[in-house]
Amino acid sequence: MLSLRNTLVVIFLIAVPSILMSQPPDPPGGGVPPCGPPFGAICPIDGGVSFLIAAGLALGGKKAYDMSRRKS
Repeated sequence: MLSLRNTLVVIFLIAVPSILMSQPPDPPGGGVPPCGPPFGAICPIDGGVSFLIAAGLALGGKKAYDMSRRKS
């Protein structure tokens, strides 16, 4: 069974490349950024929100598992 530290390392190694690859490319010629003022239609915020939700679910699941083991 993986320890908490090993689990966090695996999540980090999967999450960081995914976040870095999800960034939109720079516009050619150094024009305006892809997100218009104040927010454009192509601003990628879903990836980060999904990771935060997944991390919260994982933390909640671990705490629930620990509590159930402590009661037994």
